Amino acid sequence: MSAPLQGRVALVTGASRGIGAATAIELARLGAHCVITARSQGGLEETDDAIRALGGCATLLPFDLAKDVDKLDPLGPSIVERFGRLDILVHAAGALGTLTPVAHITPKDWAEVVAVNMTAAWRLIRTLDPPLRASDAGRAVILTTDRASDPKPYWGAYGASKAGLQHLAATWASEVASTPLRVNLYDPGPVNTRLRATAMPGEDPMSIAQPADVAPRIAALCLPGETRSGEIVRAA
Repeated sequence: MSAPLQGRVALVTGASRGIGAATAIELARLGAHCVITARSQGGLEETDDAIRALGGCATLLPFDLAKDVDKLDPLGPSIVERFGRLDILVHAAGALGTLTPVAHITPKDWAEVVAVNMTAAWRLIRTLDPPLRASDAGRAVILTTDRASDPKPYWGAYGASKAGLQHLAATWASEVASTPLRVNLYDPGPVNTRLRATAMPGEDPMSIAQPADVAPRIAALCLPGETRSGEIVRAA
């Protein structure tokens, strides 16, 4: 029996570590060829090693979503030119910024958080919408957080950028409702990632979910049989 994603091509952002890396590994285990991107070449190589250990393969694209914007616009056409298709997008990259009162958010922090969490998603949608629509089972999963709808003190920049991301993704989902493309948001809840450790330095990282725990749930939203779209799917 062939793997459920055999012959599919997936793009995963934030794939050098954490949830992005674990999801790329899981998608590869299910048969997808993964195009993985992140700022860290070394981290991407570690993810690639894990994928190859499973007998899978990946293409590494190291770049910074906040700074290398010139690399984003040609991304969709470049993937199609090389692989002939794109079936899956998992946007796992995220930026926390500094947890601080709204009145103290610096322009630098604001620009970085909005660039990674919201603007990069918009640019990815622009360049990847055509091939994802052309797939017979295009799937997009965009990671979000409950801070988008449940504001807490000091999380203003992060929460606002994720709220904008949710609106953008939900709008996109409604626009492609008549196509085979399915677009969902996924809130993994507390997960042992570098972003979480920065935000909650006193927390025992083993008391919360690990990236490998949530990756199968994200990958399940990428399967051809998934019918939901426009939903915020939360960790059980």
